[in-house]
Amino acid sequence: MFTHTFLGTNDIDQSRKFYTAVMATLGHTTAVPLPTGTVFPSAAGALVVGKPANGEAHTVSNGHTLGFKADNSAAVDAWHAAGLANGGTCEGAPGVRENSPGQQYGAYLRDPDGNKICAFAPNPGA
Repeated sequence: MFTHTFLGTNDIDQSRKFYTAVMATLGHTTAVPLPTGTVFPSAAGALVVGKPANGEAHTVSNGHTLGFKADNSAAVDAWHAAGLANGGTCEGAPGVRENSPGQQYGAYLRDPDGNKICAFAPNPGA
């Protein structure tokens, strides 16, 4: 169901230090540094901690994205269309995300309450 969880930060170095330590205690010892944060991958999904993509300061909700797992690009397209048809707004049209691990195919929405969500599938060209 879920592909990843994204938590916002205003201090990349401090968050990287904190999450590297706490995730290691749970057996997640791989931390992949990114220019805007850190990814902690696992077989069950990933935790991403980074600066909000909109350039604004992190708050409790700004910078938070809930990611859902989709089987393929057609499912992502259908997910995005259903969201738009039911009161959501587009935060990123379906397509390959060059900066995502494995260059996955994904799309982003805001739900009617403004929560940012996304759906990702394996890259169809990979």
